[in-house]
Amino acid sequence: MSEGAYVSDKEQELADLVPHAVDGSRRALQEVLRIIHPQVLRYCRARIGGGRQPTAEDVAQEICLAVATSIGSYEDKGRPFMAYVYGIAFNKVTDAHRAMGRDKSTPTEEIPEDSANEATPEEWALEADGSNRMRALLDTLSDKAKNIVILRVFNGLSAEETAEIVGSTPGAVRVAQHRALAQLRKTLQAAQETAR
Repeated sequence: MSEGAYVSDKEQELADLVPHAVDGSRRALQEVLRIIHPQVLRYCRARIGGGRQPTAEDVAQEICLAVATSIGSYEDKGRPFMAYVYGIAFNKVTDAHRAMGRDKSTPTEEIPEDSANEATPEEWALEADGSNRMRALLDTLSDKAKNIVILRVFNGLSAEETAEIVGSTPGAVRVAQHRALAQLRKTLQAAQETAR
């Protein structure tokens, strides 16, 4: 099954479940949360770095909790339900970034009791470094361009779905994505030239 068909199936499943969840069905709400959680987590991981508090997993949980508590007041306005979810996600991630800016502590990872199957410290450092470099690269973009790249590239949404979420047209989303990726390429090339 193609990614587009999967997204479309999930959208249809959400369209069927959300009205029941709005009406108070706990089972429907559980299913809605089961469907949205992986997408929300992917969004958070793209926007929030590892090794910081709150973690992407913490923020994703906050987003799902906010969706669960606010779904009773959700009104279908003809936009996909995920547009509503990503609106909440954007605000929660912004709150998390604000909190990180105020937090001057230097968090350390908890020491696992059994690390036989865990990555080595070197692997952790390389992964964290790659994530931090990607985040720094994304931070060179405007908020709207960053969201478009995250939604299109990291979350795999279509231009139409992304347009619904960011309040634009599919054509404008494609153009913004093209320009943002070109800017990222230019920034990356400049950094590589400087490193030589």
